[in-house]
Amino acid sequence: MNRSRPVTLQSLARQLGLNVSTVSRVLNGSADDARGAAAPDTVKRIRALAAELHYQTNPHAASLKTRRSRTIGVLVPRLSDMVLATIYEGIDEAAAEHGYLTFVSNTQDEPDKQRKLIDMALARRVDGLILGDAHSAPANATPNPLLAELARRDVPFVLVSRHADQHCAVTCDDLEGGRLAAKHLLDMGHHRIAVMVGEPFASTGRDRSEGFFGYCAQHGVEVPAHWRIESPFDTDAGRDIGARLLSPADRPTAIFAVNDFLAVGVMGAARDQGLEAGRDVAIVGYNDTPLAGALPIGLTTIHSPMHQMGRLGLELLLQKLAGGQPDSLRLAPELVVRDSSNRKIAG
Repeated sequence: MNRSRPVTLQSLARQLGLNVSTVSRVLNGSADDARGAAAPDTVKRIRALAAELHYQTNPHAASLKTRRSRTIGVLVPRLSDMVLATIYEGIDEAAAEHGYLTFVSNTQDEPDKQRKLIDMALARRVDGLILGDAHSAPANATPNPLLAELARRDVPFVLVSRHADQHCAVTCDDLEGGRLAAKHLLDMGHHRIAVMVGEPFASTGRDRSEGFFGYCAQHGVEVPAHWRIESPFDTDAGRDIGARLLSPADRPTAIFAVNDFLAVGVMGAARDQGLEAGRDVAIVGYNDTPLAGALPIGLTTIHSPMHQMGRLGLELLLQKLAGGQPDSLRLAPELVVRDSSNRKIAG
């Protein structure tokens, strides 16, 4: 055989005196395919010659046979977000353990971009999708049309971080996380509390703030409407809103931000005004990103098991690919108290 030419299934079959389909099933199929295609000695002969001639399996050709590409598409708002980056690490780690390759795309939380990137991923024949950017509305509102369409088309997908409608999702129990934050601040004597609730389309912010408001109401504390503030989830928004909240003389004594990035921005705003987190105003975040414990004044926050969330999202997707219908999972949050809120401030 001329080694200068590419080694193909046809050339291997000719040299072995076998049908091309037999060689293809052994080299491109599953272990069961190989056992059904030829006797064990023949399977060994095929694989030995393929190895000797450095035959390279064509993944696309294999996928045409098995209808599986062993790739998973992952969509996140932005991978620069430490929370989503940690979740993705869990997804990718678990995928590699199961022989899958993942790729990630950033949607900037824009619905048109979400649809475009999902279409591109499906055109590349991904086996399934893991979505960390799901948009949703409060209960009984209109379902997410993109997710409803994917479900109608029987596209296997799992949501992580956020939930939407009744689709399979792996999330933190954000209602409980919000309650934990509220209990901590009330236990520290606070009654004048502002809440940065995040974006209205994200279940994370809605659930965390809803849990917070509910616990406060049960204990006779009302968070006024002008201290319930929607915003993007980033540090700049936290700094801008923190500056507005902390400027008046009748400022809140505590601020709960529904993620750590907002909370870090608030801490910067406090510093700009000569105030100190933990002494002059209590600040609590959410997620327990590595930054929270590394700040000069440690940030009290709610720990969310981000890495585990990613791993479990991949496991549920594999169950779907195997024909299962797994239930959604909610992981337990945990309060982590640091110096930003560990002293009582007169309310």
